[in-house]
Amino acid sequence: MIIILKPEIGPESEEFKKIREYLSRFEGIRLHVAQYEGVTRKVIEIHLIGDTQRVPLEEVQALPGVERAIRVSAKYRRIGRHGTLEPFGFEYQGLRFDQDSFHIFAGLCAVDSRENAEAIFKALSEAGIVTARMGAYKPRTSPYDFQGLGKECLPWLFELAGKYGIRVIAMEVLAPHHIEEIHEALEQTGHPTGVMLQIGTRNAQNFELLRAVGSQTEFPVLYKRGMGLSLEESLNACEYIASEGNHRIVFCLRGVRTHLGDPHRNLVDFGHVPVVKRLTRLPVCVDPSHPIGSRAEAPDGIRDIYHVAAQGVIAGANMVLVEFHPRPEAALCDGPQALYLEELPRFLEHMRIAREAYLAMKKLAEKYRGKV
Repeated sequence: MIIILKPEIGPESEEFKKIREYLSRFEGIRLHVAQYEGVTRKVIEIHLIGDTQRVPLEEVQALPGVERAIRVSAKYRRIGRHGTLEPFGFEYQGLRFDQDSFHIFAGLCAVDSRENAEAIFKALSEAGIVTARMGAYKPRTSPYDFQGLGKECLPWLFELAGKYGIRVIAMEVLAPHHIEEIHEALEQTGHPTGVMLQIGTRNAQNFELLRAVGSQTEFPVLYKRGMGLSLEESLNACEYIASEGNHRIVFCLRGVRTHLGDPHRNLVDFGHVPVVKRLTRLPVCVDPSHPIGSRAEAPDGIRDIYHVAAQGVIAGANMVLVEFHPRPEAALCDGPQALYLEELPRFLEHMRIAREAYLAMKKLAEKYRGKV
């Protein structure tokens, strides 16, 4: 059961104390108080954990200070929308992330040189983009492939981001100690930028890592769906993060592993964008680079990556994570799927057109809401 308090009711109020006193009579029920930044207001919820069937819904709803109470059957109780709850939203580095916002995180899959990182940041700055992707830690299938520059690159990478006005970098972490390394590098450089911790598809069910990013609240989290996981399994993994206290989560679709996607690298799963937004309160990201795996171009002159990115955006995606490189042919990681830096303006224009199409469709849907 989830109890949503009225806007004027806070944890120090008399009404809140009386609600806790009432709930204390039910043995075996644990309470978790969660505060969220909703779209229109701050929301305080009391999550009841345990056998809540003994707790009468009508009595709870009648308590002073209670706006409404909802019985929850879904496993992902903290991130779930449950039909009526407000979507999550959060502010980070002066940017808004929610189910209505839109951001493009472009850049290197793995940082391979200072020059390449600076070229990306400079191009983004000139295009008016303040978000980027930059991998310092890179898991690879082969132990002999380039594994990223690691913590040594973090100080100069963050300084360069600050130099070009990049507010947030999406960066994958592979182990809990990487979080501390990022924190220390930001402290060392005076926090010139922010970091969104990325959980990659290979760590989608690394529960210790999920708990680690969930137990800290300094950084928001970008969770990538496991390449071989069902949607429910991946949403439950996000629940691990939220259950530790960090609700600033963006859910990323990046394709699923199956030969049915050939000749693409993975089968594109961007049709799940509206599904995730309907089932949960999380913003949704799409990564078109990894499922496609190449710069292949269709007969219409549009690259496959552009096509599938647009599909995700038209479906309502709130964020695009896409790879660019100054010299893809020389990239030490995923060069074949990285777009040329010179085509950044063209890609951004494609995404603008797709976003406008989505907003037009959304406006049309609102016009006919409630009608047959």
